Amino acid sequence: MSSARADEMRLRLHAAVETLRAAGVDNPQLDAELLLAAAAAVPRERVIAALIEFDDALGARFDALIDLRAARMPLAYIVGRREFYAIDLDVAPSVLIPRPETETLVTAALGELAAHPAAHVLDLGTGSGAIAIALAAHAPAARIVATDISDGALEFAARNAERLGYAARIEFIRADCWTAAAGCGAPALGRFDLVLSNPPYISDRELDGLEPEIVRFEPRIALAGGHDGLDFYRRIAAGLERHLAPGGALIVEIGDGQGAAVEAIIRAVGLGEVTTLNDLAGRARVLCGRARAAS
Repeated sequence: MSSARADEMRLRLHAAVETLRAAGVDNPQLDAELLLAAAAAVPRERVIAALIEFDDALGARFDALIDLRAARMPLAYIVGRREFYAIDLDVAPSVLIPRPETETLVTAALGELAAHPAAHVLDLGTGSGAIAIALAAHAPAARIVATDISDGALEFAARNAERLGYAARIEFIRADCWTAAAGCGAPALGRFDLVLSNPPYISDRELDGLEPEIVRFEPRIALAGGHDGLDFYRRIAAGLERHLAPGGALIVEIGDGQGAAVEAIIRAVGLGEVTTLNDLAGRARVLCGRARAAS
């Protein structure tokens, strides 16, 4: 790239950073570099080293992406992907963006599967398929079912599984919590050795106060947990007697300050050995419980 073009790229990148900063975007420098890399279809390192051919067409693509991010569309939706547990997932506004905090749930599940490698596993509310696919990648003997009420989410999850080579390892079923959708051709959900969920857990009061990236763009159905954020935990608990095998484990993600309330909900339906795991930020993030073993 000529020195004049390199200078133009740096000026456009600087202007983009200032645009994102003025829009209230966190990490505007990083986001601008990633968006320029996406516009140029190159790794970010080539942007940092000014090793791209910056021309008018690239500048126009870059400007369009910056406009989307300045409107607070999440970066993951703009570039169409998000890494989760070292897996590159496709994402779009029909699915919740996988968070690093949810990797704590996957790690806990893999610990359970290390002791019971051929377990029958249910991922309730699979979204992009992040949890189910991560398990398929690291626990090859597990039998995995993944459900979601959203057709769009299931299409994305199945597409991710197919692209990554795990489609044969995961059965995707349209279901509203424990109830398989009528007419979908899938059998009723049976019993599972391990039930996992990252459920909607944001309370009605908190939801509208979240960042614009979440409120404006992420699917509300994947976030809204009712007036106290606990509706879905109650629904999960209500089906455990029928669907969690004796001695089986439940592992769920929880929101800030919800640990005691969720523990009370699952203890009320007979689960014991309840433990809480912290995420990498030190926040209580995952709650694990176990059904009584068969007598």
